[in-house]
Amino acid sequence: MADRVALVTGSARGIGRATALRLAADGARVVVNYRKDAGAAQEVTAAVARSGGRAVAVRADVTDAAQLRSLFDAAERHFGGLDVFVHNAYGFVQGPLGHATDADYEHTFAANTHATFAGLREAATRVRDGGRVVFVSSSITRTVHPGTALYAASKLAGEQLVRVFAREVAPRGVTVNSVLAGQVDTDGMRDSGITPEEVAPRVPLGRVGRPEDIADVVGFLASDAARWITGQSIAVDGGQT
Repeated sequence: MADRVALVTGSARGIGRATALRLAADGARVVVNYRKDAGAAQEVTAAVARSGGRAVAVRADVTDAAQLRSLFDAAERHFGGLDVFVHNAYGFVQGPLGHATDADYEHTFAANTHATFAGLREAATRVRDGGRVVFVSSSITRTVHPGTALYAASKLAGEQLVRVFAREVAPRGVTVNSVLAGQVDTDGMRDSGITPEEVAPRVPLGRVGRPEDIADVVGFLASDAARWITGQSIAVDGGQT
């Protein structure tokens, strides 16, 4: 990753944070995106700096196409271009489909589908030849859990965008893949009322996921070692699917 520039959306906390730190450790200069928590984003850039890397924190709401575009502008302004785009959008509404509101639908698809569409559209011309695009999806798109219909459907739509987009940018040597994250111990998981202790018994490998479990696979896909992998959806969930 030396001499490469990476943009990671939603990278102030959780999987995005771990991914930003992993790419920086591999040598990339990183644009750290946050929506609200400026302090957490600055902690990420400080951690990168302490390890000898370079990172900049940029505020943007990725559900707004103009603000999302500004992140690509920041990569070019601060580091001269962009080689790796990791889209880590997250919008989750839980509950029976019969009780879901139009607002629930619009929020979930704005965060998980429209933002993915807008990000890929921008990446089509802004990621340099030979670059990498990784979409962080969810292994819930491969299972059936009551109360998760909107989230699963919106993430699955993003995966289909990725598969088609991979074919379209392949002539430029750009690879595009989805990482299907299992249940990971993040603030988002705990905010939903789920605890690691109740998840672990359902995972064949016997524990809940850690942000680094996902970040390591993203790091691999962003590297030259994954140069022959594109258009794939790779589950990283401890064997649940």
